[in-house]
Amino acid sequence: MSDTHTRVPSMLATVLNTPVPTAEHQACPLTDTLRRLGDKWSVLLLTLLGTRPYHFNELHRAIEGISQRMLTRTLRSLETDGLITRTVFSTLPPTVEYALTPLGESLLGPLSALADWAVAHQGEIAAARAAAVNS
Repeated sequence: MSDTHTRVPSMLATVLNTPVPTAEHQACPLTDTLRRLGDKWSVLLLTLLGTRPYHFNELHRAIEGISQRMLTRTLRSLETDGLITRTVFSTLPPTVEYALTPLGESLLGPLSALADWAVAHQGEIAAARAAAVNS
C-alpha cells in the first residue's frame, strides 16, 4: 500500500468478489469472530475476566439474568476458542477458576476500541433509528 493510502482501513483495502460467495463469507475469520462475540454473554464475560480470574459461582453472581447452563455453555465456547482457561483445584468441593489466556487478553484492545466507538456514537445511532421509525 502506498503512503497516500495508509489511512484506508485494512478491511476496505481487501477486494471482495461480488456477489460474495456464501462459503467465502462463512469461512471469513471476521465473520467467525463476530459470531462468537455477538452472542448475549461473551463480551461481558471477557470484560469481567479482563479484570481478574473468577470462580464459576462468582461469575454467576456477577451477571444478573444468566442461567448456570448458559454460563457453562458460554465459558466452554470461549475455552474452546482459546480465549479463556479453566483450572480445576482439588479442594472439597472442587473449585473451578476461569481466566483470560494471552489470546483473550489480546482481544481486549479491539473490544475496547469498539466499545469506545459505540459510546461516542450512541446518540447518532439513536437519532438515526428514531428517524427511520418516524419516516
